[in-house]
Amino acid sequence: MTRQKVVLAYSGGLDTSFCAMYLSQELGYEVYTALANTGGFSEEDLKKVEERAYKLGAVKHVNLDITQEYYEKSIKYMIFGNVLRNGTYPISVSSERIFQAIAIINYAKEIGADFVAHGSTGAGNDQVRFDLTFDVLAPEIGIITPTRDMVLTREYEINYLKEHGFEADFTKMEYSINKGLWGTSIGGKETLQSNQTLPEEAYPSQLQKDGEETLTISFTEGEISAVNGKTYTDKVKAIQDIEKIASAYAIGRDMHIGDTIIGIKGRVGFEAAAPLVIINAHKMLEKHTLTKWQQYWKDQVGNWYGMFLHEAQYLEPVMRDIEAFLQSSQRNVTGTVIIQLKPYRYTLVGVESDFDLMKTDFGEYGEINKAWTAEDAKGFTKITAIPTKIFFNNQKKNKK
Repeated sequence: MTRQKVVLAYSGGLDTSFCAMYLSQELGYEVYTALANTGGFSEEDLKKVEERAYKLGAVKHVNLDITQEYYEKSIKYMIFGNVLRNGTYPISVSSERIFQAIAIINYAKEIGADFVAHGSTGAGNDQVRFDLTFDVLAPEIGIITPTRDMVLTREYEINYLKEHGFEADFTKMEYSINKGLWGTSIGGKETLQSNQTLPEEAYPSQLQKDGEETLTISFTEGEISAVNGKTYTDKVKAIQDIEKIASAYAIGRDMHIGDTIIGIKGRVGFEAAAPLVIINAHKMLEKHTLTKWQQYWKDQVGNWYGMFLHEAQYLEPVMRDIEAFLQSSQRNVTGTVIIQLKPYRYTLVGVESDFDLMKTDFGEYGEINKAWTAEDAKGFTKITAIPTKIFFNNQKKNKK
């Protein structure tokens, strides 16, 4: 009798390792494991994950490198929109999960799988991101979630694996780390409390440099084109190099507090040196090169884009409309931003751009007016005051 195929979204951790063996041993499926890499795994990591998958009973394991796609279809627009959830978090893991889910379901369709599976619990956002994406793109393929459905404990999963002959070091780390191209999330006992923060040792990137260092990032129509004068066509490599430079100063650490998709509040620590430096440098360049109303509407649209991305609504058609707006807004966002790096912090020094709207023949702020006279300014101020003068005059009448 032919066994049914299931594609498991596999990371090599405890939950997905349990799922791989359980789906094969207990439920009798032909298990295909797939790791969708968004920039968080080294070649050595990928090799170890593959070896573990086969030991757990997978008939086939694949590593799906989607890092470039992740940049082109998500990170690029998050930079254009200066997306920081609640003004803090660069939507690191949140945005990755959508593209991992898309890669997994596409692979499942490619091999004719009957089911897809993931190891998410019932208490987080990822279950929604995976389930929703799977259901939209392939409603004919069933979804299996042993960890969620069986409400499993770590101890149960470890004992099950040991009883079935699989030995591995699943010692619970004090901190849970999820690393990707667009930042690293960190969970631990402190993130479960409202009045605590992560200690120094919880962050994967420790302080390596003292003193100061100047970093320059050049943008061409909103996209990174050079770092410290070196030209990049590979935007992923540019982000990785900025991360290497800035993380040595332990830059980009913070705590995100926000609303989960399922309605409860959650906290997570993160470090995202490159994302925070890039987004804030890009935003400063926009302040110089965009008009007041371009900036205003970009803020509104960027906020919605980030919210929909976090809430697993990437496939909603309006996201393509928002992306078109964000792309259009970048036509003059070209120039170089100068950043001063120091331990635990950075300073945006300034910009150099041919599109700098401060470079004008009309006047210099606080210094001299060239395109209007003193009488023009007096008349402008008087007309501008009319609506408010009417209001206060009306108030006086009503008090009599």
